[in-house]
Amino acid sequence: MRFTGPKMKLCRREGINLFGSEKYDLSQNHRKLLGGKFGKTSEFGVQLRKKQAAKRMYGVSEKQFAAYYARAIKTKGITGDAMLQALELRLDNVVFKSNFARTIMQARQFVGHAHFHVNGKKVNIPSYSVKVGDVISLREKMKESPLYKTLVAEFGEFVKKNSAGTITTAKWLEVDANKLTITVKALPQKEDFDQVIDIQKIIEFYSK
Repeated sequence: MRFTGPKMKLCRREGINLFGSEKYDLSQNHRKLLGGKFGKTSEFGVQLRKKQAAKRMYGVSEKQFAAYYARAIKTKGITGDAMLQALELRLDNVVFKSNFARTIMQARQFVGHAHFHVNGKKVNIPSYSVKVGDVISLREKMKESPLYKTLVAEFGEFVKKNSAGTITTAKWLEVDANKLTITVKALPQKEDFDQVIDIQKIIEFYSK
């Protein structure tokens, strides 16, 4: 079941900004669940919290998250890297990482409402897995939406302030702010994953 309560409550529980938007930044006065007055947390408790945090950062359900682990253990290479790579390649995550949405929740909503095409075809499945070479484009009729006109203006300001001249910090993605397209240049690698995620603890949780 997907959590539908206040998102800030989840951020306080995990002690980090789970959703990217500034409105979910934690002040120093927000208490964390781990440690502190709650006492020493068990190893299982730590693993659970790390799993919950990562699951919420990607905006997926428990069933979906467990399925990504199940597929990852069947692939060659490092299980944790394979799991995170698959999560990164979700269409809603790509839209979010490319700054076409302010939060992962908003990105999931945009994809679900069919705002984007992948290689010219409408896709409205947030979990859709993109591949290297795929081009994600904003549908023509959506370009006239006030929402995206505001986004284009923000892109321009972002590029001016960013010395790299890009509107995304994800090196494996290339965003064209004029055409409003996202190109998947490469597969995300270990250095591209959010370092807040403790994938080893997550693997330990599921491997029990």
